[in-house]
Amino acid sequence: MRSYGPESLIPGWKKDKPVPEVAAERDLVVEEASTGFCGAVVRVEKTPEGFTVTLEDRHGRLRVFPMDPRGFLIDGEVVTLVRPAAPGPARTPGRTASGSIAVQGARARVARAGRIYVEGRHDAELVERVWGDDLRIEGVVVEYLEGVDDLPDVVREFAPGPGRRLGVLVDHLVPGSKESRIASRVGGDHVLVVGHPYIDVWQAVRPASVGIAAWPDVPRGVPWKEGVCAALGWPVNPPAAWRRILAAVDSYRDLEPALLGRVEELIDFVTAPPEG
Repeated sequence: MRSYGPESLIPGWKKDKPVPEVAAERDLVVEEASTGFCGAVVRVEKTPEGFTVTLEDRHGRLRVFPMDPRGFLIDGEVVTLVRPAAPGPARTPGRTASGSIAVQGARARVARAGRIYVEGRHDAELVERVWGDDLRIEGVVVEYLEGVDDLPDVVREFAPGPGRRLGVLVDHLVPGSKESRIASRVGGDHVLVVGHPYIDVWQAVRPASVGIAAWPDVPRGVPWKEGVCAALGWPVNPPAAWRRILAAVDSYRDLEPALLGRVEELIDFVTAPPEG
């Protein structure tokens, strides 16, 4: 049994360490202290007893908890979740998230026959977050492949041609990689395959925007996304980690130039007027 000296019985002898208050913004990853349930914030609701927060774990399970003081952990530190501040007045839009001049009142264009394919769902969500307004005005649809292994068959089935161009964005397109070998089998006047050097599109988000010094190196043999989570001290929950990363992206300024240039190149390619 721990021994306490007489000074510990004096009221006010030792003040509790202040517990920081953290706004329960959507996609914030927290752990409920009493149960150990870890998940991303889905919503905050008012009840007769106070406010509750709904968390979603990596398996998609939802649980509702009261927002009690000192009731949650972030990266192992005790915090008090508080209701997020109400959004301020909407700013007058002048530019889109990609930096283009915003077109007020413009309707989405009917989808073109051309398409942009990206490698996975995260790539598609990142492109939508930054270029979504531009793509809708241009009528460009973005689809994802779930990997590039079947890219030659996908291109053959799409049947690119005049007025039906296909652009493809590939992760880790560097000399000697599997991705570069597959991409070399695809070509033609109406197909453009470009890529960025990152192992995963997570790395195309600037570390400073996510609040980290750099993306960590993950040893060979360790699943990359799980390894990143572990190295950063985040819960090993790639879906929640991605929500955290995506929420940190507000505009093109949060992305690395190696991705920005390639996406702009693809948009220009698929929207170019047919020759002749």
